[in-house]
Amino acid sequence: MWVVLVVLLAPIVWAIFTYNRLVALKNQVANGWKQIDVQLKRRHDLIPNLVSAVRGYMEFERDTLERVVNARNQAAGATTVQQSTAAEADLTRALRQLFAVAENYPQLRANENVMQLQEQLTTTENQLSFARQYYNDVVMRFNTQQDVFPANLIASNFGFQHAELFAADESDRAVPPVDLSLKSAR
Repeated sequence: MWVVLVVLLAPIVWAIFTYNRLVALKNQVANGWKQIDVQLKRRHDLIPNLVSAVRGYMEFERDTLERVVNARNQAAGATTVQQSTAAEADLTRALRQLFAVAENYPQLRANENVMQLQEQLTTTENQLSFARQYYNDVVMRFNTQQDVFPANLIASNFGFQHAELFAADESDRAVPPVDLSLKSAR
């Protein structure tokens, strides 16, 4: 009698455990995305301050500042992982250009507010990188759990969907040029 009861209850217990595991992973994916979202908001909030601090020094570089502002607005308005990936890549390129242009203004490089904002943005970029890595790790576990047998039976019957990975943009994969000449040391 006990053996029959165990044989009947084992699949039910397994199904409950598997379903709960999938729900927990789904919630971790949502949490991981919200962690990225927090860092993106911080990044988006810092950019107007940086643009304001730089604006007075860079009278002849208005188009660079406008690109940063436009890219920031696009990134802040992104709603999906795919939109966010593309918009954040554009914003990263615009910020890189802003920092490169800023190197041509010695008084700007010496400005304490600009230096602090650049440091905060760098810190935020590092935190974003860690948040994206965590998110992708959880997405991988969640998606794998849905694909393995026999958990895939529970996943398909309860409508679990694969989560989208946060992928690097093609421009992020490019090797940046390195100039070791002593021309800029003068």
